[in-house]
Amino acid sequence: MNTPYPRPKWLNNAVFYEIYPQSFQDSNGDGIGDIPGIISRLDYLKELGVDALWLNPLFDSPFKDAGYDVRDYKLVAPRYGTNEDLIRLFDQAHARGIRVLLDLVPGHTSEEHAWFQSSAHPAPNEFSDRYVWTDSWIAGGDGYPFIGGETERDGTYILNFFKCQPALNYGWAHPKYPWQDPALGPSARKTCDAMVDIMRFWLSAGADGFRVDMANSLVKHDDEGKPYTIKTWRYMFDQIRPEFPEAAFVSEWGVPSESAPAGFDMDFYLDWRWDNHPNGYNILLRNTNTPYARENDLSYFNADAPTSICGFLEQYEPQLRAAEKAGAFFSLITCNHDTWRAAPRLTERELSLAWATILTLPGVPFIYYGDEIGLRHQLLPTKEGGYVRTGARTPMQWDSTDNLGFSTAATANLYLPVDTSADAPTVAAQRAQPDSLCHTVARVLECKRELPALAADGAFTVLSAEPEGRLFVFERGSATQSLIVAVNPAHAPAEYDLAQARPVRFSIGSDRVVGTTLKLGPQSFAIL
Repeated sequence: MNTPYPRPKWLNNAVFYEIYPQSFQDSNGDGIGDIPGIISRLDYLKELGVDALWLNPLFDSPFKDAGYDVRDYKLVAPRYGTNEDLIRLFDQAHARGIRVLLDLVPGHTSEEHAWFQSSAHPAPNEFSDRYVWTDSWIAGGDGYPFIGGETERDGTYILNFFKCQPALNYGWAHPKYPWQDPALGPSARKTCDAMVDIMRFWLSAGADGFRVDMANSLVKHDDEGKPYTIKTWRYMFDQIRPEFPEAAFVSEWGVPSESAPAGFDMDFYLDWRWDNHPNGYNILLRNTNTPYARENDLSYFNADAPTSICGFLEQYEPQLRAAEKAGAFFSLITCNHDTWRAAPRLTERELSLAWATILTLPGVPFIYYGDEIGLRHQLLPTKEGGYVRTGARTPMQWDSTDNLGFSTAATANLYLPVDTSADAPTVAAQRAQPDSLCHTVARVLECKRELPALAADGAFTVLSAEPEGRLFVFERGSATQSLIVAVNPAHAPAEYDLAQARPVRFSIGSDRVVGTTLKLGPQSFAIL
């Protein structure tokens, strides 16, 4: 089944940049990043080659889960600024040709949300059915985690994630108890309508769409293939997408054969395995049991590893084809706020090969803030529910001034610490080095702008991927252009027969064409 809505055409050439607002730029010296700080760095993002942003949640919250516990969907958290600041960000970004997606958390709220406070009252009211409540103070959650004894209401309530995140009521696929409402029944539709109202509020204010958190988690006990959750999203999109046809929606779902029929334009390739099992996307950058040590790292882009690209392709390509068939994009990320950063395990050269490859594969790419300079994962205690993820959420590092340019606050007051190493990467240092990772990313993004075959919907064909080898060669194509992309992450040189001579358009390392043979030096990359 194809996605039921026309995909915004601007996505075909978009490059997204994810900003964790707490950690990008502090403008007022309180140690926490904010919206005016983001505005002050828009020119940098434009120069890098970014034309779309994904902002992690900016809404009012007690921040027990870093803002994914929303207290008010229509109010910017005071620590980031005001609603007017966010609208100014939309305007300033649009003036630079940059679109802005907000982060929508539809499955749950904070326990401090006014909806939940009302729903917890024993007397029936407008919000009694906004969350999933049982009908007895001793009733379990039918397989879901639940909380009892916290309110005067005679019931327990189901959780989606942490204790502070009660699940909103989108119904059950197959209700079996009186307290379970049907999917898309009257109560579930009211929840949907409330979420549509939130989307309309921000799209009308200038937002360009949403990244949707846990998009596949709405309907409880859904069947295989998530048919009821798909129908629920179709109900919401039927209302909002005709009003805002240029708005884009990307799902945290990881199954494009489901998310596309639900109506999403894009889906992320994510592996939700905290034991770091080497499957799918993790094979590329996180084939390891620790985010910090290089020892025992078997990531494909680690020059010391023997890993073939085939394990990645076996899982990536079927999902890519499913997305293509459904009219959606299957998008790769360099990292995100839930994922270990690849540095310092991988060297700058290895990261340059990794980012160049990810940025030239099909789909709409997402760069996590700081990955373009090799921002390093740090071993840190948990902050705002981050736990093992906290080390991927540290401040952006801009220059050699105090706190590496992130904030003028006392170091002890920073949201999270900056890298204190003498060689900590910064934007200023990378810009001063012509062959730096930052310059490499900018040049690859320049290629994406100039070469039609590298558009998100460009054709993709694997030309070389050997189970016992390291070379990876693929073709990207459009109606007017054919490109060959080759990467050799190994210490040893490699060769590939092009069948016909082609000029090298862009390269990392030592690459040359002799006759019809592409000779790739150690740890090299080429676009031909």
